[in-house]
Amino acid sequence: LSLVAAMNRVQLLGRVGQDPIMRQVEGKNPVTIFSLATNEMWRTGDSEVGQGGEVWHPTLLFLCNLGDVSQKTTWHRISVFRPGLRDVTYQYVRKGARIYVEGKIDYGEYTDKNNVRRQATTIIA
Repeated sequence: LSLVAAMNRVQLLGRVGQDPIMRQVEGKNPVTIFSLATNEMWRTGDSEVGQGGEVWHPTLLFLCNLGDVSQKTTWHRISVFRPGLRDVTYQYVRKGARIYVEGKIDYGEYTDKNNVRRQATTIIA
């Protein structure tokens, strides 16, 4: 019997894109925000990362067969609300640092300065 009806959890290991900033909207708790880059690497012709004669390791990709290597970088927006973690993140995390982030995915909408409705995906750490 499982007591978990659903799960929203993400784990990321990557490099920080810029020094974190702390924002506070009047009447709300502050939040520390930064971007995180993750990379995927694969050999051209493979249908999935880590398949087709490659040995996949979380930090290294060893190619056992010859072939062109492709890479994709994905940028993630990270928001930290918890007071202790928020302050430590703001104080110690810096651009270029390699860090592990665990949190949940949040999909939201906002209106930009041109009054256009936009969608945003954020990882809440």
